[in-house]
Amino acid sequence: MLLELNQLIVKAGHQLLIKDVSWPAYKRILAELGDNRSSRIGYSQGMLEIMAPLPEHEVAKVIIGDLIKVLLEELDQEFWSLGSTTFDQESMDAGVEPDDCFYIQNEARIRGKDRINLETDPPPDLAIEIDITSRTRFNNYQALRVAELWRWNGSKLEINILVDGKYIESNTSYIFPNLPICQVIPEYLMLSKANGRNATMKAFRAWIRQQNSNPI
Repeated sequence: MLLELNQLIVKAGHQLLIKDVSWPAYKRILAELGDNRSSRIGYSQGMLEIMAPLPEHEVAKVIIGDLIKVLLEELDQEFWSLGSTTFDQESMDAGVEPDDCFYIQNEARIRGKDRINLETDPPPDLAIEIDITSRTRFNNYQALRVAELWRWNGSKLEINILVDGKYIESNTSYIFPNLPICQVIPEYLMLSKANGRNATMKAFRAWIRQQNSNPI
């Protein structure tokens, strides 16, 4: 008996892995699930992953994304945030929906586009994954050549830089080399839980301006 997608139940905070899924089947599943869903989809060389995030996961995603936006605004860098957009490429046999992602160095190349085609367009410069309930695997991000991947596990921010097709963990961000990202992002994320989102963003903006006036 074949299962229908609407028969599958993935509880919040859990993930479902399905093996031996072809590329056409993956694309069909994406279409059937549609855009209005709480789950996220990952695909790499026949392995399909369906994840259902917890509220804690969503809060961290939003605050970290907002901190990055404030940082880029204060650094006067153009950017484009595409959230959990589906990125996939048949030639790489991989697809992913990050928790959040940003075009920064390549922003001008995708500016104004309604759709991104990784066969001709660059991948995001930065992807964010919240790994509170599960561990993000590198396979699909490496295949799609996302230059920088941040993973937050609830207490630590891990920065991974793509070097020769493989991720290496780094203490510094390639995009923000002069700032202690691994320290300040967790610090202000925790601060938001005590002081609220708006107060935290104001404090973070003031901190960045201080760094700009007193460069390291």
